[in-house]
Amino acid sequence: MSVKNAVIETMKAAGKPLSAGEVEKLSGLDRKDIDKAFKELKAENAIISPVRCKWEPAK
Repeated sequence: MSVKNAVIETMKAAGKPLSAGEVEKLSGLDRKDIDKAFKELKAENAIISPVRCKWEPAK
């Protein structure tokens, strides 16, 4: 599973907007990989930010 998919699945499982730090704690992924995945997912409009510094999958 790619890091981007792991990030999305972690967000879906949590059921609430998450920060990168929360994704790191829940998934066990490296923070640098999460930050890179966030950047790519934002560019693809795959995640949205309903609250400052928190992200969730786009619907």
